[in-house]
Amino acid sequence: MMQLTFLGAAGEVTGSSYLIELENTRFLVDCGMFQGGREADQKNRTAFKFDPKSIDFVLLTHAHIDHSGLLPRLSTLGFRGPVYTTAATSDLLKVMLKDSAHIQEKESEWRNKIKHDKHLISQHEIAPLYTVTQAEAFLKQLTSVTYDKEVKPNPSVKFIFRNAGHILGSAIIEVWVKHRMVTRKIVFSGDLGQPGHPIVRNPAPIQQTDILLIESTYGNRLHRNMADTIDELVHAINDTLIRKGGNIIIPAFTVGRTQDILFLLVNLYRQGRLGEMINIYVDSPMALAATDITLKHMELLDNETTDIMQWLQRNREKLKIQFIQDVEESMQLNNIRQGAVIISASGMCDAGRIKYHLKYNISRTECSVLITGFQAAGTLGRRLVDGAKRVKIFGQDLPVRAEIYTIGGLSAHADQAGLMDWLTQFRHAPEKIFVVHGEPGNAASLAETIKQQLHWNASIPEQFTTIQL
Repeated sequence: MMQLTFLGAAGEVTGSSYLIELENTRFLVDCGMFQGGREADQKNRTAFKFDPKSIDFVLLTHAHIDHSGLLPRLSTLGFRGPVYTTAATSDLLKVMLKDSAHIQEKESEWRNKIKHDKHLISQHEIAPLYTVTQAEAFLKQLTSVTYDKEVKPNPSVKFIFRNAGHILGSAIIEVWVKHRMVTRKIVFSGDLGQPGHPIVRNPAPIQQTDILLIESTYGNRLHRNMADTIDELVHAINDTLIRKGGNIIIPAFTVGRTQDILFLLVNLYRQGRLGEMINIYVDSPMALAATDITLKHMELLDNETTDIMQWLQRNREKLKIQFIQDVEESMQLNNIRQGAVIISASGMCDAGRIKYHLKYNISRTECSVLITGFQAAGTLGRRLVDGAKRVKIFGQDLPVRAEIYTIGGLSAHADQAGLMDWLTQFRHAPEKIFVVHGEPGNAASLAETIKQQLHWNASIPEQFTTIQL
């Protein structure tokens, strides 16, 4: 037996997870959380169509929760094997998974309180997917692996991590599986970064594989070029802070996007493109830790980012950047009426402190919201991108009067051109190509472009589809 089952990110963006089964081995590539929409919680609770105790090990592409977020639940339900990932990803998970658990505990408390207030006492209490204690216990199962090093977790499997250029520590995974006398190679693209993106290096080229799984988050569109993107960012900030006298609210993933935005703002200030009176608040309990981890792995950063960091260390007094840690400090930000750039998680606006900052600023015409990353269907962020006139935040119906900027050029995901450029580095067509990690239209567009430009056949798997390798 040698087969692959698509457990998530098949016909949708989130929930990345793939099960590989050999005669005497079962392992996962990614174990991500589903995000967005009312069905996400139920999908997360019923995600494992297998016995977690039967999984020998996990290969993890990167730290984002839609790729890693169900690992503590897998462990809690009986998985005891190692999780192989890069050192930077391992460091980030030690912060991110505890934060994810904390958010779930708070969300469960809030939902149970609403049930209690409505006297729905006959219904069962809603438990978090996992607790902070369970997340901390899982972290002992992480095993760090360096890029470009061959690892053999057992006699039937070997793998190599290559730099995916998406976020710090992100990896493309080359996997070789062996059954009797047959060896097959599978490449999991993970999330591929956009070439020229801040901080990280460009995605590594791969030259050959039998089977390829490629992401398609932006498989149907092209990003605005970086120069135009920076111009739009500068206009949004200066127009809001100087001309209109409001605040800038930036929903951002704490890992990756927050650091991207910080380094861009520092560089723009250094170039004299931003006003003198700019106060930056990074309001996420784990953002400081994530930024420290980024600086710990300086060897993974590009040259421009290294230069920016050296300038900032020499000019710390010139630019006010505050990392907000406790809840009271976060609440005080809601009293600021103008001149603030507030960067906060979650990146899709569905949880965390960003919801409070939106609540206090979304209805103010002098304020702006900068959307700088992908917003999955069903999320509050997606409703803002789609032009919603009113939104509900903490049960309160609010008019959307703030200006909404969608600055797609900052995406950490490759656009269609970036994905196609990466594919052209293969020496010949893979036998099978599966387009994953994309909404149906995005995946279909990339599959068609692959067919037209490269004359390769690509298909879009459905969730729980199993293929023979």
